[in-house]
Amino acid sequence: MSDDKQITDLNTVAISEFKARCLNMLNQVRRTGAPFIVTRRGEPVAMIVPPPPPSITPSWLGSKSGTAHIKGDIVSPVVPAEEWEVLS
Repeated sequence: MSDDKQITDLNTVAISEFKARCLNMLNQVRRTGAPFIVTRRGEPVAMIVPPPPPSITPSWLGSKSGTAHIKGDIVSPVVPAEEWEVLS
């Protein structure tokens, strides 16, 4: 399908009508996702299309997963209880 055929298949609106109804027309594009062409004297001057979907940024939660290694016992005290001064 040629580009000319695609342009004629889209909804077109005169620039004066677009100027008068701009906010409503932009909301319609956002809601429906259907683009349209703004024309001046029958010639296309702009195409109004919805924005691309937002890219999902990776979360910082879990970003360090798999980077630490446990060596030894992580539950027992480092120093044996017999060496604690508080127990003497």
